[in-house]
Amino acid sequence: MTIALARMRLVALVRGGRILAPLIAGLVVLGIIHGGGQSPAASAYGYSAAMLFPVFAWLTKVVLDAEPDVQRRLARVAVGAARESAAGALAAVAAGLAFTVVAIAVPLVMGAIGPPKPGETSIVAGVGLGVLAHVLALGAGVALGSVACRAVTRTVRNGVVVLVTGSVLVVVLGLRGSIAPWSVPPVMAVSRALAEVPVPSPGAFLLLVGWAVVWCGAVLAGYAAVRRRRS
Repeated sequence: MTIALARMRLVALVRGGRILAPLIAGLVVLGIIHGGGQSPAASAYGYSAAMLFPVFAWLTKVVLDAEPDVQRRLARVAVGAARESAAGALAAVAAGLAFTVVAIAVPLVMGAIGPPKPGETSIVAGVGLGVLAHVLALGAGVALGSVACRAVTRTVRNGVVVLVTGSVLVVVLGLRGSIAPWSVPPVMAVSRALAEVPVPSPGAFLLLVGWAVVWCGAVLAGYAAVRRRRS
């Protein structure tokens, strides 16, 4: 039931044309990022992941808001609160992963990934780190987009405010030397790490992954709690 409901929401997203706006925005961002010349794979993908974070959040909000409120409530009654919430998250992750594949492929197709210089990671390793960066950005985007959806914020205006404010705070508080970097997901921190030569040790990346998991888990737990109270 969960997979069927997730599939239905993805179909509604595509057939209703709601996917076009975040898709076009994401492609424009990728074109701007990778259209200026060649860069090392790790740093190029790290920057790309950071820039695509608000697109992932927007895409998640669009997925969760694709069906009318009455239809969403009927689905919640039919399959249960937990399955309905899980179906929305699954649909958002599936849409985000599809776009992640595009984000990884675009710079390779455009020839924007240059050969590594001494001390830099290989192209293969850079692509692998880029996949990790995009997956972490996707997880954070799904969390932010979930709390910005209409089922939580009640109105489109409130949802846009949450989405924009959250995206700005992730950038501002994620800058080096900010007063509360741990209050936001490590989107900017991962981007900085991939730009370093040489890249940090695996232990440093494990710390970033743990940071992302804890932050996303806390935000999604809050989302689930709000949805339960409004069932």
